[in-house]
Amino acid sequence: MALSFDFTNMMAGVLPHDAGITEREWHDAAATFTRAHTAVHARTADLGFLTLATSEALLASSLTVAERVNGRFDDVLLLGIGGSALGPIALRTALCPPRWNELTAAQRGGRPRLHVLDNVDPATIGSTLDRLDLTRTLVLVVSKSGGTVETMAQYLIVRDALAQAVGEEAARDHLVLVTDPEVGALRRIARDEGIAAVEIPANVGGRFSVLSPVGILPAALIGIDVRALLAGAAHITAQAQGAELAGNLPGAFAVLQWLADTRHGRSVQVLMPYADPLRDLALWFVQLWAESLGKIRPDGTSVGPTPLPALGATDQHSQVQLFMEGPQDKTVTFVAVKGRTNDGRIPARHADIPELGYLGGHTLGELIDIEQRATAGALAARGRFNATIHVDRIDAWHLGALMQLFALATAYAGELYGVNAFDQPGVELGKQFAYAMLGRAGSEAARSEWDALPKPNPRYMITPGV
Repeated sequence: MALSFDFTNMMAGVLPHDAGITEREWHDAAATFTRAHTAVHARTADLGFLTLATSEALLASSLTVAERVNGRFDDVLLLGIGGSALGPIALRTALCPPRWNELTAAQRGGRPRLHVLDNVDPATIGSTLDRLDLTRTLVLVVSKSGGTVETMAQYLIVRDALAQAVGEEAARDHLVLVTDPEVGALRRIARDEGIAAVEIPANVGGRFSVLSPVGILPAALIGIDVRALLAGAAHITAQAQGAELAGNLPGAFAVLQWLADTRHGRSVQVLMPYADPLRDLALWFVQLWAESLGKIRPDGTSVGPTPLPALGATDQHSQVQLFMEGPQDKTVTFVAVKGRTNDGRIPARHADIPELGYLGGHTLGELIDIEQRATAGALAARGRFNATIHVDRIDAWHLGALMQLFALATAYAGELYGVNAFDQPGVELGKQFAYAMLGRAGSEAARSEWDALPKPNPRYMITPGV
């Protein structure tokens, strides 16, 4: 079990047209990384994601709930948004059989389906509730603050539906609240009404919380090997203790992306797994990278790369044209899976047709592997920065390792860019405006600011005639 990182195609001397990170830049960045590494690991007490993988108490809190409800529910409905939803979705997609929620109970080994409501579109919420038998549904309400407007709106609607289905008293036994250990509305509700609750440690932010009960509890409920997931993450954390850049995989990823952006103008950074199960890992990474690094520095300058998800080989037929011949402002990091070359043998039919005959005897595993390598080579031949993370297989251990790799890389990148990777001030104004328009107490100042904004001007509006 291992990960490896090949960044040959990021380096000068390999790429044509004088493109690529130079040996001097890489060498000089090593000292900068040492300072970033020291700054991150000096904050272990503040950065709770660093110790999630080895917290037996947190793991036990999730396993206790999973064991208590085992066999009682056919469906788990998770209410959340952002990191509270993207992590559990990525775990389900990667580590459960495809189309998990469409399988029969026998095919799922008796484990429940997992539905994630990650938005407040009434069409989605309404249709989901219409499909579920709420008498056999466990609801996880996931919000660190306990006051996230979208999640609280979801909760109020689902709580009312549960009460109508099973009664107010019984509805409490269908709820588990995943929230801060001490403060917030959900913690208050848990105390006042005796509803089960598990904690997100106070020093763990939402987008870094997938290895807390945010991800571990729903994963355990649907039968994912959460101990292996945490073991993979712990392996990466231990490997990253060393400050030498050449031996620190998360550090190397962070430094290469930072250099590509700040020295070479590659500000769009693509994560492109060549495996359907990792499709949602790329979406999880986008939030992690974007919300952590897109910031205003203390000197007033705006920084931060733009992450972009892609999927191989699907996006060879959509985005790769842009990657190959569009602006030279991108890096592409592939995730390639070893050991699949014997999977999905292609029958030898139509040997007389050149477009088909050559495929006979090959396999789908071989094809997707070759397509990844061919795409990486084609990009390199055009001077386009790319690198490849190789994983031995897609399982809980390797997914935990990948997630912790990207979490650590994000923390290091925050130091390299000179920003706080663990806050999100740019999101707050929109929240305050929303609270004001909804009439939340304490939002009067935001309401005044909203009311002072320019109103829509008919000169700049188009309404085609019917």
